[in-house]
Amino acid sequence: MSERNGSVRIVAGRGEHEIEVRKSRFVCALARASDEGQAQAFVREVRKRHWNATHNCSAYVVGTSGQVQRSNDDGEPGGTAGVPMLEVLLRRGLTDTVAVVTRYFGGVKLGAGGLIRAYGSAVSAALDAVGVRERRPHLLVTALADYPVAGRLENELRAAGRTVHEVRYTDAVEIDVAVPEAEVEAYLAWVAQVSGGAAVVTVGARLLVEVPV
Repeated sequence: MSERNGSVRIVAGRGEHEIEVRKSRFVCALARASDEGQAQAFVREVRKRHWNATHNCSAYVVGTSGQVQRSNDDGEPGGTAGVPMLEVLLRRGLTDTVAVVTRYFGGVKLGAGGLIRAYGSAVSAALDAVGVRERRPHLLVTALADYPVAGRLENELRAAGRTVHEVRYTDAVEIDVAVPEAEVEAYLAWVAQVSGGAAVVTVGARLLVEVPV
């Protein structure tokens, strides 16, 4: 898993999706995991829920650069389940994501190639169904202005589709907006124009903001 200009991808949230391959059911459960402990806890949770399944195979990628990568075949022939599942997560560029594929055997053996395709397909289909989000680098930009100017600025921000992070009201008004790094200069110019140069703008902390992919 590699970062793209500081962005990282992550599964949209918890979810399950099922496919059937030659009478065997493959149920893929997905979740977020901010560390290896959370990933392992989710694997245990799914195994407990599907205690009567033939196999509960797993794979996860954790860390800002995807440095923690684990897979488990749970009794399937070595390399036919966990590894292809992990490869799908890596190919999609995901991190902080855990997948568990539960198999209910349908009586037809799939062979090594069939298992690899089935487990990989189960994860791919689940990711398509649940969705993926991207955490993109933004900078927190604060505009300080008096109440009339701030009111006009806030209205223009919402009309422009900007997400207002926070507004603080004291003797003046502070409006925080998370701005994509590449757009900061243009945003500063826009604020100056809208406020007639009356707003005092400061660029603050870097943060990652989730957007749909």
